[in-house]
Amino acid sequence: MIQEVVPYLYLIALILSILGVGLLDFTHKLALFVDARATLLAVTISVAVFLAWDIVGIINGIFFRGDAPHLSGILLAPELPLEEVFFLTLLCYNTLVVYRWASK
Repeated sequence: MIQEVVPYLYLIALILSILGVGLLDFTHKLALFVDARATLLAVTISVAVFLAWDIVGIINGIFFRGDAPHLSGILLAPELPLEEVFFLTLLCYNTLVVYRWASK
């Protein structure tokens, strides 16, 4: 059972972290629960920009996936693991929530 979960530990941790930021957002009404459309647009555009950055880095041989036992092994493109999208989503959403909190 544990051996089947290990490759997904990082993905699970990212999803739980996004949910945790979402809970803080919900509790303090900072971003998504104030203006869902603007929040989703900001996070989506930010993730797209960072994914483009990643793709340029991959094409130029700067970024690579490496060999990590905690990655799912699901690739969206060569050298671009599924976890990267969730990491970038966490990064952008967390940044927005912290910015909104600091602006209050």
